[in-house]
Parts: sequence; C-alpha cells; structure tokens
Amino acid sequence: MFKAAIKTTAYKQPVHTALSALLLLSVVSLASAQDSIANNTAQIVDANSAVDCRDDIQAQATSYKYQSTQQRVLNCMVEQLQPYQQKDKTAHQQYLAYKAQAWLNYAIHQDSINSRSTAGAYAAQTAESILQSLKNGTEKDISLYQDTPAMSALMRPDLWATISALKDSGGIESAPREIAFSEVALIWAATNQCERGWRESGMHFRMADRWLEQAREAYINAHDAQTNVALEQSIVNYYNQYAPLDASDDVCRGQVLTPSP
Repeated sequence: MFKAAIKTTAYKQPVHTALSALLLLSVVSLASAQDSIANNTAQIVDANSAVDCRDDIQAQATSYKYQSTQQRVLNCMVEQLQPYQQKDKTAHQQYLAYKAQAWLNYAIHQDSINSRSTAGAYAAQTAESILQSLKNGTEKDISLYQDTPAMSALMRPDLWATISALKDSGGIESAPREIAFSEVALIWAATNQCERGWRESGMHFRMADRWLEQAREAYINAHDAQTNVALEQSIVNYYNQYAPLDASDDVCRGQVLTPSP
C-alpha cells in the first residue's frame, strides 16, 4: 500500500544512454578542480604519516607533471578517506567516509563540466570538513541527518523518507555506503533539476533509488519481520512529514529535514 502512495511523486525521467555509476562510484580520475577549492583544502594531514597533501604532491611533482595541483589534492583526499571505509571502523565512520567520497566525486564532476555554480565548491568544502573530523576523532559531532543545502531542494520525498527511517532504525549498520551515496545523489539530482531541468536529473534520481533499494534489502535481511514492519511504518511517517515540503516548482532554496518527534 505504501509503495503505491509514494509512486505518485515520481518525476519524469529521460530515456537516454545512461552514464551509469561513473559519477558516484568512480575514485576521482576526472578533470582538475577549481583553484578556490584547492585553497579550501590547503591543510589535509595524512592520518598515518602526518604528511600534508600539498607537501606530498610537491614531492611527486615530476611524476605527476601532467595533472593539476587541484586534481592531485582532491585525489589525495579520496585516498585518505579509504582507511575510514574499512570494516574495522564504526558504521558511523564508514558512512561519513563514503559520504565525503561522494561529495568529492560531485565536486570534480562539476569542475569537469566547467560549472559556474557554487555546488562544486560546497561539495569540496563539505568533504574536507568530514575528512578533518574523521582524522581528529570528532566525527560523532556530525549529525547523521542531512538537510538539503541552498543550491538543492527536497525532491522525491519518498526516497528522503526511506533514508531518514533507515537512519532512525540503525540502517547505517547494514548499509553505510549505500545510504551515503543515495543521499548525495538526491542532492545532486535536485540541484541539476533546478539548474538545467529534469533531463539532467533523471540519472541521479535513478542512482539514488538503486542505492536505497540495496540499503533497504540489506536492512530487511538483517532483521526480523516485526522490526521490518516498524521500518515500513517509519517510512510512511517520514513521507507524510516530507511530502508537503516537496519542491514541485523546481526551485532550489534548501530544506531543513528534522527527525520525527
């Protein structure tokens, strides 16, 4: 019954050859990032060797002379996130590390298309902030709940409801990567829809949907029937809360998504 309800919010999606999972699954090998982004990542300290990314890059300048400094800084950040994505880390750490990776992929893609919007800089700065918190051991201060930033909007309230319900129910333990990637994909999709129309958003909405299907399946497989029924009810509750906030006019102005009481 719930699936029928949420499908009423489906957005138009173009039929074209998908670029598939290139954008959120890649490990950042796209074009260089903006100088302003590089300045925001000036002091990135390696967790194991305490070597600044920029110092490390300067030492390797001969080997990487065909790559921009900005691109190498962002690649360095991606590499530094990898230890926090391992199974020996907490689910919270893994979730944040994957989320930072998704933000970096977003930032580099924005630069690769020469975007003039603020989205790329916002994504890079958010990733840097998460990385620094992981290194400083202050990641617990970062809320699991994600508001949509000013350059984005709340679209697909059914998917946002699933994300929030999974977080409330401990779903991060079952699928930290899938939840993190779906979250950034939703923000990315809405930003694209506001900036360039629905033809530019469909792929990212589908990506977010696929990631969430995997997260939901992982959760269901790890819990009993009663717990899974409770998850479904929580999704319905969040959907009822978010649906009136849906940006059906395709205007991005951000949205606070607070947990249910």
